[in-house]
Amino acid sequence: MTTDRRTRLRLGMVGGGQGAFIGAVHRIAARMDDRFELVAGALSSDPERAMASAAELGIAADRSYASYDEMARAEAGRDDGIDAVAIVTPNHLHAGPSIAFLNAGIHVICDKPLAASAAEAEAIRQAAEASSARFFLTHNYTGYPLLRQARAMIARGDLGRIRLVQVEYAQDWLTDPIEQDGHKQAAWRTDPSQSGAGAIGDIGTHAFNIACFVSGLTPEALSAELHSFGPGRRVDDNAHILLRYDGGARGMIWASQIAVGCENSLRLRIFGDKGGLEWGHEDPNQMSFTRFGEPKQILTRGGAGIGPDWTRVPPGHPEGYLEGFATLYTDIAEVIENRTDNPLLPGLQAGLDGMWFISAAQASSADGGSWVTR
Repeated sequence: MTTDRRTRLRLGMVGGGQGAFIGAVHRIAARMDDRFELVAGALSSDPERAMASAAELGIAADRSYASYDEMARAEAGRDDGIDAVAIVTPNHLHAGPSIAFLNAGIHVICDKPLAASAAEAEAIRQAAEASSARFFLTHNYTGYPLLRQARAMIARGDLGRIRLVQVEYAQDWLTDPIEQDGHKQAAWRTDPSQSGAGAIGDIGTHAFNIACFVSGLTPEALSAELHSFGPGRRVDDNAHILLRYDGGARGMIWASQIAVGCENSLRLRIFGDKGGLEWGHEDPNQMSFTRFGEPKQILTRGGAGIGPDWTRVPPGHPEGYLEGFATLYTDIAEVIENRTDNPLLPGLQAGLDGMWFISAAQASSADGGSWVTR
């Protein structure tokens, strides 16, 4: 990843205080290419914890806020106010701050999924359409070089007409009901009032997003069977979903957080009438591509024929999770500075698509796996 400009944009953050995993990921990503500087935050709903978190991160005391509403008003009124804000709260707390900052004319970078309910998603949509600011959603896997390469290959016809799209995203961290023992991340992710969904919202939306992003196909309908294997668990922890795409292609998504032995196993396979490709997140720097009737090829990140604009270090030096996020942040900086569009960046529509996926899967499963159309 190379950039011609090194202007630092001023970044704020809502959520992401002490002990928060995803907040730290966003901060690292925002600084990796030296395009953002964190200068303000409403880092916790607890004022003391918010102030302590801000001090640890070098944020001035007068720019550590007790609430996102206060932060949006104050930063919008400053000559040196933030250019963008990162929303890194649990799902049910995405809508409030997103709307507040969009209304204040401040660009929003929101963690996925878009919201915890269709009503919240619709409120964000209305605010985004009425705002002069931009809305971005951090589906970080869209920043991976080889997934962008796969998208380009499919768009130029290397695989021919797409027939099959298979994605699986399997983890095992919820095999035991750790939410009942006070595990913070598990507690809110398995609380339907905070998450809005279980595995399909947490990791299923990633699988759905990369299926659409890479294939270029639009889903017409889905059929889902959702399961809750964890004792007393109120959200799904395993899902099997069939997809029908426009043009006749078929797809399948398996999302599970109770698959013992799977740490973060995201795998994509796409097959057309001329070729097929396969990529896995646990070895993200390689992708196989096969033309029908020819030997399989192994493509490497940054290797011969792979676009250099999507990588930072020479071939053989691994890139992955943090760099994927960083690519999005750098692309976002370019869009904000140059007032342009980037079709590789997930935004409001990607979020709305993800919300349709969640609600359709829940409705289908509740109705015995019936097909739900868009």
